[in-house]
Amino acid sequence: MQTVQDFKEVNIVLCGVGGQGTILASRLIADAAMNKGIHARSAETIGMAQRGGSVFTNLRLGEEIQTPRIGSGKADLMIAFEPAEAVRMLPYLKEGGAAVVSMEPIMPVSAMVGASTYHLEEILTYLKEHVKNLTLVDSAEAAAALGSAKCLNVVLLGAAVRSGSLGLSEKDIEEAIRKRIPEKLLGLNMKALMYTKEKE
Repeated sequence: MQTVQDFKEVNIVLCGVGGQGTILASRLIADAAMNKGIHARSAETIGMAQRGGSVFTNLRLGEEIQTPRIGSGKADLMIAFEPAEAVRMLPYLKEGGAAVVSMEPIMPVSAMVGASTYHLEEILTYLKEHVKNLTLVDSAEAAAALGSAKCLNVVLLGAAVRSGSLGLSEKDIEEAIRKRIPEKLLGLNMKALMYTKEKE
């Protein structure tokens, strides 16, 4: 069984757009770490989140952390709720780092009105070429299977656990969910955590 002394420092970048639950996901990870006695430091940048703008969080877990900020090329893990945001934040991921990425695009306003286009296949190809340890999650398929799109954050957390790069177990995340999520939503979130239909 892993002890606090055995825990290796983990630097995590979470990114997406407003309303996807990135902030809650980062807090669940921090809660899970602190429940085990592991220090957690985070810094959130939410910008125009309420209008569908970019949101990202730097989250660092470990004993000798002085600052929550993660430098370029220093993140062990990226959890991306939107493919284009994953590409935008890719410079933060270290060589050999892992990325868990939702395949479901959220179209920017400019693309929806025809000012630009969103090339999803090109974005996914770019990620496959530049991230060796990449997990792509078909979040639309997950939402259909679970009957809700509101637990994408927990689906991605489950995928991050199974990537082996988070340093925490499903049980650790489950405990954090039980403490933070309302009881009426626990069943759905537990199913989301265990959802394993990830696309390679």
